[in-house]
Amino acid sequence: MKQFAEYKDVWVYTEQRDGKLMKVALELLGEGCRLSRELGEGARVCAVLIGDETDGLFDELYAYGADAVYQIEDPLLKTYTTDGYAKVMTDAIREYKPEIVLFGATHIGRDLAPRIAARLDTGLTADCTRLDIDTGNYMDYLQTYTTASTAGLDPESRDTGLKQTRPAFGGNLMATIITPRTRPQMATVRPGVMDKLEKMEGAKGELIRVEAKISADEIQVEVLEVVKAAKELVSLTDAEIICSGGRGLGGPEGFELIGQLADQVGGMVGASRAAVDAGWIDQSHQVGQTGTTVKPKIYFACGISGAIQHLAGMQTSDIIIAINKDPEAPMMQLADYAVCGDLKKVIPEIIEKWDA
Repeated sequence: MKQFAEYKDVWVYTEQRDGKLMKVALELLGEGCRLSRELGEGARVCAVLIGDETDGLFDELYAYGADAVYQIEDPLLKTYTTDGYAKVMTDAIREYKPEIVLFGATHIGRDLAPRIAARLDTGLTADCTRLDIDTGNYMDYLQTYTTASTAGLDPESRDTGLKQTRPAFGGNLMATIITPRTRPQMATVRPGVMDKLEKMEGAKGELIRVEAKISADEIQVEVLEVVKAAKELVSLTDAEIICSGGRGLGGPEGFELIGQLADQVGGMVGASRAAVDAGWIDQSHQVGQTGTTVKPKIYFACGISGAIQHLAGMQTSDIIIAINKDPEAPMMQLADYAVCGDLKKVIPEIIEKWDA
């Protein structure tokens, strides 16, 4: 029988690059705080900070909700490597036994999380858009909603089941996945989906310095240079204003107009899946469940009818402005401001009057 009672706390891998925390790490601390409170019995949300010379990040982690910080530091960890980071974090999980471990679904998170899950022989749900703690009887949940047998499971697990929801079949349905037989329960979460806590300046927490038991011969790859590709400039998750175009643009030339709008309002260029599939713009611009989930202050939807996969990836935007010829389009119904008209006439007017 698996003994789950010794597992506690919610761990968040707080990804940092060049001494700067990724936005998704702070979002996950907020979500981890909520989950840890629902777990009860003194469960905490803990940040796992891996790197070298990372002391300057403690205050920010505490301010955004971390009850404790597990610091794993070594010169060999200054630059991310799969071997090094997977080794030290797996060791820490085995020693301290967290109940739940969360990663951002970034390039690094998607590389690191499955390596750790495989070493721990536990499950991992990728690209989650929602997380919940089962507050009823977990055994009843298993028997009602799955074909899994509950025989041999630790009764202590009945109230600590993590329900991990993610899009499946190209975003056409949402699947809820559970990990009933192993611990920790692990998931990667899409950037821009969860909310950060309000920053609490001066907040403090516990610091646990974890020895990094790592040697150079355990890292099979040497990083000679980190080159930032031009496509990394398309950071939709951090954009406060996004101007997206869809099939209604009529062709790739339509994105020249979208680019002019984005330049005028200080935003980034996004796109629907239809526009990307048509080859009008690079996939890095795609917004939606099968692209990037975003939550800007202003979202312009130009010529986008509003497929459910696209709506699910941007519907939490603060203000949605839709421009479309079809007043019955789903995006027009969702929008805070809907402009029914020819976008080739409407957008130039917006550009002209934006700073007027």
